[in-house]
Amino acid sequence: MVVYSADPGGFDNSHEAVTWVELAKRIATLLGYEYAGEYERSGDYKRPTYFLPSQTIVGIDTAHALGIRSAHDLFGGVVPYAFVGSKAIVHPLVDPAAQAPPGWRHEFGERVRELVPFGFSAFTPEQAKRAGKLVLERGPARIKPVHETGGRRQRVVCGQAELDAALAALDPSALSEHGVVVEENLTDTTTYTVGQVRVRDMVAAYYGTQRLTTDERGATRYGGSELVVFRGCFDTLLKIEAPAEARLAIVRAHAFDTAATELFPEFFASRRNYDVISGIDSAGTQCCAVLEQSWRVGGASGAEVAALQAFQEDPELSVVRASSIEFYGEAETVPAHATVYFRGKDEEAGRITKYTVVERYGDA
Repeated sequence: MVVYSADPGGFDNSHEAVTWVELAKRIATLLGYEYAGEYERSGDYKRPTYFLPSQTIVGIDTAHALGIRSAHDLFGGVVPYAFVGSKAIVHPLVDPAAQAPPGWRHEFGERVRELVPFGFSAFTPEQAKRAGKLVLERGPARIKPVHETGGRRQRVVCGQAELDAALAALDPSALSEHGVVVEENLTDTTTYTVGQVRVRDMVAAYYGTQRLTTDERGATRYGGSELVVFRGCFDTLLKIEAPAEARLAIVRAHAFDTAATELFPEFFASRRNYDVISGIDSAGTQCCAVLEQSWRVGGASGAEVAALQAFQEDPELSVVRASSIEFYGEAETVPAHATVYFRGKDEEAGRITKYTVVERYGDA
């Protein structure tokens, strides 16, 4: 069992990197594998090796060179092109003739159009400006860098002048290579998280909600997820009883997942996680839409792995409540039965504590 960084410089000492290492150790226990630390590019790995990459792996050849050939070989995912693993995949272009990266599938944007917020992906300043104009005709627009997580560096604009300023701040070369998302901004929102996770023959599917918190500087941050986790795959979720809004989130996430699997057949993943937002659009209509996908280790992964551990320890257990919690400063007390992944000071985030808790759900 190894952790793998796409950055040749390897891992740093951030709270994310420390958390990934702790997760890898727990996955190694699930598998009955030895934890062997960070992957060494010059190493000679003669035994079967299971990977926890820090990011979605881009390129089938890259994955094969590492020995990753299926979802059974990693905790995360492999995509044929970089845009497939980013927020750019979520939306169509402003028109079919617009600039797009190699491998772009116009069919995907059309297929998921009704599953996602109104919006577009753009790869030139002109396309982004046109996309923004179309979105602003409906109401405020949200400008989203395609690789940032946790809502970082996103900006809501309410008029042409604000749009122009936001787009002028973008790096043209990064825009051409990675793109930007311009979509309708929703209000009064709840963010659901829906997904499926597999570690070899152990499979679980879940739905739940995310919470927000503030860091020591007063900035809004991801604060964790509370999940209801079932033994089984995505199909299991489609059969359960759930509140109407949560069920709609499940259906939309599953439809998005199916579209990605069918239209990008080279893609595979053991972790398939989708953020689904429920909120009010500019017309005052309640809507439910897939915001983005995550085919890599993420904020809810501690809860996912803890649920798999609970299922492995009790073969009769079919459902659990698993929560991942993140908080800043020293204001909260960690429950005695929690599994702590990080507690300390991060250079960028300040003092942060991250832990998971697993509890029985209902009469299960």
